Amino acid sequence: MKKIYLDNAATTPVYEEVITAISESMRTVVGNPSSVHQHGRTAKAAIENARKKIALQVGATASEIIFTSGGSEADNLILYNAVENLGVKRIITSALEHHAVLNVVKELKIQQQISVQYVKTNQDGIVDLVDLRNLLSCSQDKTLVSLMFVNNEIGTILEINKIGVLCKEYKALFHTDAVQAVGHFEIDLGLSPVDFLAASAHKFHGPKGIGFAYFKKGFGIKPMLYGGMQEKGVRAGTEAVSLIVGMDLALQQSMLNWKQDVWYIWDLKKKFVALLQAEIPALKFNGASNDLKNTTVTILNVRLPKEMPLLLFQLDMLGISVSGGSACQSGSNKGSHVLLSLLPEKYQMQTSIRFSFSKFTRWEDLKYVVQVLKEKLTI
Repeated sequence: MKKIYLDNAATTPVYEEVITAISESMRTVVGNPSSVHQHGRTAKAAIENARKKIALQVGATASEIIFTSGGSEADNLILYNAVENLGVKRIITSALEHHAVLNVVKELKIQQQISVQYVKTNQDGIVDLVDLRNLLSCSQDKTLVSLMFVNNEIGTILEINKIGVLCKEYKALFHTDAVQAVGHFEIDLGLSPVDFLAASAHKFHGPKGIGFAYFKKGFGIKPMLYGGMQEKGVRAGTEAVSLIVGMDLALQQSMLNWKQDVWYIWDLKKKFVALLQAEIPALKFNGASNDLKNTTVTILNVRLPKEMPLLLFQLDMLGISVSGGSACQSGSNKGSHVLLSLLPEKYQMQTSIRFSFSKFTRWEDLKYVVQVLKEKLTI
């Protein structure tokens, strides 16, 4: 049976070099980074060396990078700090955000009685800048804007610079969940209007269970986890040295041939879109995910002309791994909150599939997937 993996927005296969580096680190770096003896100092040096190199890749300084268990923890750390430590009284976000933002914001509204407002987006998931300006101008409360860099379901790319200019104009803080962007885009936080950013290693061929939060210099951070003084006192708990080493190498490898890899995936997506349109004319694209200029090359979200509730299971039985929405909602019968927000009611029951690609995706596999879909639709 074929094994075709097209769910890279959920998680990516780990580079072989990264697996080797993690294994070597686990064998040779035995000390606790908080210990003062030579074994501890060796572990601490490995962490700080990785921190410096990761910071360099994203245009930050080492002191601005805090290691976390992944993107969700990074979002939590940033949002809670904004309210509890930085005096934020209002958060502006969108209905299309990842649940690591949406659910935290809901909790903060209950726990801290903050005001929450949702900026309008169009049918392609693009933020309405006029509405954002109106929201920013209608209150003097200290505000945080939280909008994701790349939407994890339909691939829409945020207009980071335009959003940032508006935030600075109204003295609002700006946070972006960049889980689908780091390792896939050139990012220079030193030149960016972003104040806070979340990233996760397993989205760019690194290990699961490790990520980082970026706090622009000058913003104090209070911990969410208490117990020790690790991560500059921000995050208690012995650091996952080998995973940090793996994340560092994964980011270096992802950016090493970045332009070449993006071009390869762009070409795959272009051909896949054309083949789907030719073979299944009734198929539609959700959002503007087929737009090769304004969406990420790694995501394509399609809507089939009818409801096919068993399709993902049938594809899985044929060795084809895809998603029907956000991976964090897998197994849920609630459906995709992003598609529910974007699609007219008459289209919401039609089966949607999110295909997501990587540098390891093969054109032969995509052609086979189109053939299978065409056959399933004619049954």
